Amino acid sequence: MSLSARPVSESLNHSTTSASRAPEACNGEDFAACLTQNLRFSNHAQKRLQSRQIDLSPDDLLRLSQAVEKAAQRGGRETLVLVDDLAFLVNVRERVVITAIDPEHRGEGVFTQVDSVVFAAPYSSAPLSTLETKI
Repeated sequence: MSLSARPVSESLNHSTTSASRAPEACNGEDFAACLTQNLRFSNHAQKRLQSRQIDLSPDDLLRLSQAVEKAAQRGGRETLVLVDDLAFLVNVRERVVITAIDPEHRGEGVFTQVDSVVFAAPYSSAPLSTLETKI
């Protein structure tokens, strides 16, 4: 099965920023914006977000991106990322979200062929600009 993927910013915000930059290439830029540009959603994931009416805030995207980075640092390949009550299956090496699952569509709650699970950092009421100084 072939999956095409688009940058998060293009998929969700309809802008055309590049997703090919590595996080270390974010010097001098807004770290949160740069980090989320490196994460893409497959067509399948985009359809799931739309059909399940899952709206991701900039903070949710940042937390998801940070969790993917943690998985990459620990050698994760196919990771289940939990962001509050949402679950995302992510191909870590390609930085592609494969699918998104909300509580109503978890079925039996069994996920197979996953080599790691990451809980996203708790929601912070701090603005994104404050978060970048804590990272």
